[in-house]
Amino acid sequence: MRGRWLEEFQYNELHIELGCGKGRFTVETAGTNPGTLILAMEKLANVMVIALERADFSGVDNVRFIHAFADYLPEYVAPGEVSRIYINFPDPWPSNGHAKRRLTHRRFLEIYKQILTPGGEIHFKTDNLPLFEFSLNEFEQNGFTRLAVTRNLHENGPLGVMTDYELKFHNQGMSICHAIYRT
Repeated sequence: MRGRWLEEFQYNELHIELGCGKGRFTVETAGTNPGTLILAMEKLANVMVIALERADFSGVDNVRFIHAFADYLPEYVAPGEVSRIYINFPDPWPSNGHAKRRLTHRRFLEIYKQILTPGGEIHFKTDNLPLFEFSLNEFEQNGFTRLAVTRNLHENGPLGVMTDYELKFHNQGMSICHAIYRT
């Protein structure tokens, strides 16, 4: 489907969620954006099965699931084919020795630059402040333009579609960090 997602399925935009988990965010976002095709990538097959069931139960038809690591994005989508990437609550890989595994590390940002349309966006959420600060630096050092940054997204009440982790953390009173960057 590389290079043919929109043509094949007749959608206006292609979005990718990296690490869709159990699919709460994926399914709700798909439901509120019927003109957008969402590719939900997940490396854990057993978790992705729950997301598949959630999508099937909800009846959304604008989601496709890919069982793969983010490293393989260029094999699934063509340069300039994606208008938005969601990175929600990724593994923080807290050890400095594992920084290159973080989905906001410069090696991944180079991949995202290739597949994003001009002006394409990355929407990033985490509860991990050190990961957030690392990520802001990576985005800015690698030529992305900051559109929005907050360290307490739901300070004035729930905002937007939440992931399962996000809902859990919000209910515990934890702050959610959120950033939007453009190519």
